[in-house]
Amino acid sequence: MPSTVIRSYHYDRRRRALDIVFQSRRRYSYLGVPEKTYDAMKAASSKGAFFNRHIRDHFTFERTGEEPPSGPS
Repeated sequence: MPSTVIRSYHYDRRRRALDIVFQSRRRYSYLGVPEKTYDAMKAASSKGAFFNRHIRDHFTFERTGEEPPSGPS
């Protein structure tokens, strides 16, 4: 899943929340995301373009922190 925008993502079906870690390592949780939207994102060839068209500015979000850098500190 190489993306210049999105580092990783995970969908929580119970919360209907799409958790995204961007390349900047900032982590956000997008709330009320339907499972079909998540499935469409998984299938999209460009995760960043899909995010910009179908998620950003369409769902409430909260910043949930930053992912720590990988490797030795």
